[in-house]
Amino acid sequence: MTVTETLAQWAAALVDLPDTMRASVLSSVFDWASVGLAGRGEPVAQRTRAAVLEEGGAGQAGLFGGGSSNARSAALVNGATSHALDYDDTHFLHIGHPSVAVTPAALAVAQWKDASGAAFIDALALGLEASCRIGDWLGRAHYEAGFHQTGTAGAFGATVAAGRLLGLDAGQMTHALALTATRAAGLKSQFGTMGKPLNAGFAAEVGVTCAMLAAQGVESTPDAIAGPQGFGPTHAGMARDQALDGLGQTWVFPDVSYKFHACCHGLHAMLEAAGRLRNAVTADAIQSITIHTHPRWLAVCNQPSPEMGLGAKFSYRLTAAMAFAGVDTAALDSYTDAMTSRADLVALRNKVTVIGDPALTDMQTRVSVTTAEGTQDAFHDLMATGPAEAVRQRLQDKSASLLGTDVSGPLWQAVAGLRDASHTKALTDILFA
Repeated sequence: MTVTETLAQWAAALVDLPDTMRASVLSSVFDWASVGLAGRGEPVAQRTRAAVLEEGGAGQAGLFGGGSSNARSAALVNGATSHALDYDDTHFLHIGHPSVAVTPAALAVAQWKDASGAAFIDALALGLEASCRIGDWLGRAHYEAGFHQTGTAGAFGATVAAGRLLGLDAGQMTHALALTATRAAGLKSQFGTMGKPLNAGFAAEVGVTCAMLAAQGVESTPDAIAGPQGFGPTHAGMARDQALDGLGQTWVFPDVSYKFHACCHGLHAMLEAAGRLRNAVTADAIQSITIHTHPRWLAVCNQPSPEMGLGAKFSYRLTAAMAFAGVDTAALDSYTDAMTSRADLVALRNKVTVIGDPALTDMQTRVSVTTAEGTQDAFHDLMATGPAEAVRQRLQDKSASLLGTDVSGPLWQAVAGLRDASHTKALTDILFA
């Protein structure tokens, strides 16, 4: 059986979600919705929405920012908008951002077909899991070659979610995934431009389109993912077949990591560790700060002396200085050009040394702070998320910070009620007003 057929048979079968998976999906929907609403004013969000509205089309699904369009176009707009702030969830096995590609596709089709909340959650769970499994199957070599798994693996997950809501059987799902293999795309060269959030939007749109085509009887080669000249071989995929082990029995998506700081996820373990030390030292007393992190991050988020707010989001040294100086690293408006030249932060930044440590995973960081009284250390592993209730509270705090409690409160209630809802209207009325 091919990789395509294995995924398709699993995705088309009946699903019995464990409680941990369902809870993770609901948390991710809430986080996705929060950052999507907060991203409506971003240029890429406004321009993508304007292009879709200018084109016109059937009002099958709503758009962040208002209005509606066909399901494919809605998935495009809502995917790009929800990734515009780069404040959405990350899965380190996937090596990307699963929710911003899969959720817009699932919700657009759920609206179009008036699916129940439970059907939406089940389809989304399968899509998110498939996205992570394919991301792992493609592996680090795919990412290092220049491909953006949010756009590539994300497209396959979006197809699974959309196909599930369209009622595809195993054969149709096979063709849908095979068609996705000839359309999935996303390049890291787009980082720092509007193309990066559009990678998520394109993936969501591809998922809806390929599922729709398969529903109409369009066929493709069943070995389009792993076969000769398939997606994996032509896109530097590692063909990590062990990534599909336990499919249907175990779920990997619950290891998802949420962003609680408005910067590159590579900085988050450091900022969490710094948070443990912040109350024990004063910024004026600090003589030096040493950060040990996985060497992989040194090429991603180690800008030593950024001069612009965007660069600040990719700087160990500056964000560490911000954290110890009491600047709120969770606030979007903390990352400004003025912040990069603030005298006290520059002075503290210059006391920071960043060291690549291969003994750490890419989810771990160790921070050491030296004062005249000695050195204190703190360690953090992003996989150590803590109790689910604590994570949920942090997500609610993040949402309230982004949207205000008047929006975040009802939004959480709408998401929490999806499992028993006969449709998704309570959620979409908030998102697309």
